[in-house]
Amino acid sequence: MGKAFGKLDFSKPLELRRFEHFFGITAREGPEAWKSKYKSVQNLLDHLNRFGRSEGSKEVYLNRLRRLCEWSNADPDRLVNLPKRKAETLLQKFVDEAADLNRSRAYVNSMTKQLRTFFRVNGKSLRLHTFSIPPRYRKRNEYIPTIAEVRAMAACAGSLRNRALILAAWSSGLRVSTLCALNYGDLEKDLNAGHTSALVPVYPEMKKRLPNACKGKIPYYTFICREAVEALRAYLRDRNEKYGLMTSEAPLFHAEWNLWGRDERSSKRLGRRTVAKIIRRAAKLSGISQWAFITPHTLRKAFESVLRNPTIDGSRMDMATQQFFFGHILPGSQDAYYDKDKIDFHRNEYEKLNFFDSLITPSVDKLIGSDELQKHLGEGWIFIAQLDNRQIIVRRTHPAQKAVS
Repeated sequence: MGKAFGKLDFSKPLELRRFEHFFGITAREGPEAWKSKYKSVQNLLDHLNRFGRSEGSKEVYLNRLRRLCEWSNADPDRLVNLPKRKAETLLQKFVDEAADLNRSRAYVNSMTKQLRTFFRVNGKSLRLHTFSIPPRYRKRNEYIPTIAEVRAMAACAGSLRNRALILAAWSSGLRVSTLCALNYGDLEKDLNAGHTSALVPVYPEMKKRLPNACKGKIPYYTFICREAVEALRAYLRDRNEKYGLMTSEAPLFHAEWNLWGRDERSSKRLGRRTVAKIIRRAAKLSGISQWAFITPHTLRKAFESVLRNPTIDGSRMDMATQQFFFGHILPGSQDAYYDKDKIDFHRNEYEKLNFFDSLITPSVDKLIGSDELQKHLGEGWIFIAQLDNRQIIVRRTHPAQKAVS
C-alpha cells in the first residue's frame, strides 16, 4: 500500500505489477504462483518454467505480450486463434512500428523472437522478418573509462558508500543486479579475516533477492581489489556507527532515501537505477567529458580491460581464468574440466592484476581524518578529495614491482 510522498510499506508483499493484473496472475509464490487465467499465457509460462524458472524472463516475455495485446485490442487467447497469415501480418506490423519508434534493432529482434515463441508454444510457427544488425552495432552510446578515470570517479563519489560501490563494481566486474543483491554475509568472512582482496561469491540463490542477480544461474566467484576492500571496510564501519551492527542478511549496499526512518535505511537494498545515477554523477564531477555514457556495464567492461592487460609481474592472465572471473561459461568441454574450487589459486591470480595506470608509478589511495592531513602531506601524500563526513582521500605514488623478463 502506498504512503505519503511515495513512501512504500515494505512490511507487506510487493503489489502485483501491471502485466500480472492484465493476465490474471494473482501470486508469485505458493500453489497459485504464476497461474494465468488465459490458457495461451499459461502455455508460455509452462514453457519458460522448463528453462530455469527465471522471474526476470517471465517479466520480459509477459510485458511484451501485454503491449501486443493492448496494441491489437485483443486478449492472448484470441491472438493465438487467428489464422496463421493474419497473425503473421499483425505481428510484423507491430514490430515494424516498434522499430519506427527509434528502438534499437537488437531490441526489436529480441521482441520478435519472444512473441514468436508465444505463438509457437501455442501451436503456430510464424515466419517473420527481422532487422539486420551490422558488426559492432550499438544504438546506445557508451564510454569505457580508463583506470585513471575510474579512480577519479571514486575520488568524486561524494560518500563512503558511493566510493566503495564504484571501486567494488569496477574491480569485481559484477553485473549491476548482482552487485545490488549482495548481502554483508557474502563478504563478511574475507573482510574480517584481513585479506588483501575479498572474495565475492555469485550463486543462484541470490535470485530470491533480485530475479536477475545470477545470470543463467551460473555460479562463480570473483574478488574486489585492495583499495575496494579498504573503502568497503571504511563504509561499513561508518554504517555501523550510524545504524547499529549489521546482520549477515543485511544488504551490502543500502539505500539512503530520507523518507525512510533512520532505523529502516540500513535494511533497504540499493536499486539498479540508483547505482547508475551514482556512477554517472561521479563521472560528471570528475570531469570526464563522456560522463553521460558511463554506466555500470561500462565499469564491467573496464574490469575486462584490466583482465586482459599485463599483470604486475609482466605476464598475462590465462584466458580461461579471465572468463571465469567474468562469470562466463567456457566454450566446449573446457568448462567441465576447469578447476573452479581452487580459491587460493584464483586469489593469487587476481592479486597479480594491475589496477594502476602503469607498471612504473602505481598509486595508493588512503582514507584519513582531517586531523591527519598535515602529517600525510609531510610524508609525500597528496590531497585528492574530502567526503561528506569530512574524511579525506589522499594518494601517494611509489615504484611498482619490476616485470620479470
